[in-house]
Amino acid sequence: MARKKRDLLEVLKLELEFLKGGGYRKGSSWRPQFIFEDSPTCLNYGDPERKRPCSECVLMSLVPAEFREGKPPCHYIPLNDQNDTIQSLHQWSTPEELEAAMSEWLMNTIQKLEIEHAQRQCDLATPGKTVGQA
Repeated sequence: MARKKRDLLEVLKLELEFLKGGGYRKGSSWRPQFIFEDSPTCLNYGDPERKRPCSECVLMSLVPAEFREGKPPCHYIPLNDQNDTIQSLHQWSTPEELEAAMSEWLMNTIQKLEIEHAQRQCDLATPGKTVGQA
């Protein structure tokens, strides 16, 4: 594998920055911009031939197994407790509501991943630590 593996936390931070920067509203094309597909998050961003398969995307770890064959799979990531997805919100919500749900999901997921990362670092920095030991 010649390409460097992308880190999920970093990808989500970049996606949040892109979203908050109005990245999906800057499109000058004839069609609306699609979440993930039209951002630097996508492996095929800027490639009209879309040569790389979604299965190589770091976001696939967030897609429920039963939706991994969806087109595109990232549109089936559950964004909240109601299991709203980009796909469902795209159909039933305004673009502003979709962006708000995405922003909240990104912030929550980033926070969760940062806590998990900090915990792993703490565990690695404490050699010989046993359960119940401070």
